[in-house]
Amino acid sequence: MIYLDNAATTLRKPPEVAKAVLEALKRCANPGRGGHAAAVRAGELLWRTRSLAARYFGLEPEQVCFTANATEGLNIALRSLVRPGDRVVLSGLEHNAVTRTLTGLGAELVPVRAPLFDGAAWLEGFDRALGPGTKAAVCLQLSNVFGAVLPVKEIGALCAARGIPFVVDASQSAGLLPVRPGEWGAAFTAMPGHKGLLGPQGTGLLLCRAQPAPLRFGGTGSRSLDQAMPAELPERLEAGTPNVPGVAGLGAGLAWLSRQDPKRLAARERSLLKTAAGGLSALGAELFTGPDQAGVLSFRLPGADPETAAEAYAARGVALRAGLHCAPLAHETAGTLPEGTLRLSVSPLTTREEIEAFLRISRGIVPRFGRKKSTCYLLSNRV
Repeated sequence: MIYLDNAATTLRKPPEVAKAVLEALKRCANPGRGGHAAAVRAGELLWRTRSLAARYFGLEPEQVCFTANATEGLNIALRSLVRPGDRVVLSGLEHNAVTRTLTGLGAELVPVRAPLFDGAAWLEGFDRALGPGTKAAVCLQLSNVFGAVLPVKEIGALCAARGIPFVVDASQSAGLLPVRPGEWGAAFTAMPGHKGLLGPQGTGLLLCRAQPAPLRFGGTGSRSLDQAMPAELPERLEAGTPNVPGVAGLGAGLAWLSRQDPKRLAARERSLLKTAAGGLSALGAELFTGPDQAGVLSFRLPGADPETAAEAYAARGVALRAGLHCAPLAHETAGTLPEGTLRLSVSPLTTREEIEAFLRISRGIVPRFGRKKSTCYLLSNRV
């Protein structure tokens, strides 16, 4: 399989990830629930991974909380800050993990819209929208649909100047771009473990620079007489038995990333996207691309709806993602409703040979649907 759906999950991991998961299954018990060797070993594993993540993101270990995925982290963050009727400013590219949570909370959603790859326009839009009465702001760092990078550091500064709590969704950027909640002034930053961090599914991190409200209640292995959840992090958010094998794999993924040159990894992934975009453009594809694009390339083939095109690729052994990518707000902003786009996404383990094979297959697929002049949406896309 030519796997180009890494924005959904990285299928291929460094070999040490699977090894760490298996080792934890064999040797680790329930952390904090006993003084025997297997329980102590599990507790030490969690602490090592927590400390590694803290170094990687520039925080203290206690500020790193394990979650099941980015969605759980975003639920914790937003439910800690937002009440029914609250005005919340968010980018017009947000995932349903944000918009459905806010809708469920009864918040007033104020989306900011700007051309996809124009960071200055996004900043100006947030500056206008962050008016009186705003209770929170939410912004992704990297669009899961279009690969557009938003200026979260500058948006965070606007929020700080107005005393507005800021939440960052780093689901697509963690492991690819620098994630620095302290520099952004972010109260909470959420991410999954199974994408750019190269860990297993069922893992995630919530980086807390503010006091959260627990989403789950139960045992923590500490303060068992107290019927309130502990005030201290990370115990406050980690009720129940943790996913020790998953955390072991996440730690192995983080360790692998920590040994790499992040600038080299980012440059390599951008080079692969540029190669893919150039080949698709020559075939007449409709491209959504622009400066500083990272990780993700959305496109549409002439004469074919994205779902039909994705089926044609899948029949030839190419894994892409088609449709709305759980982010209808982003497609509304870009003008790609209702059919959405085809999405190609790479990882540190994607090879140039895979991109070249994808383009060869594309040359066989496009004539099935017809062909027309390529269209590229850069700074002046349909916003």
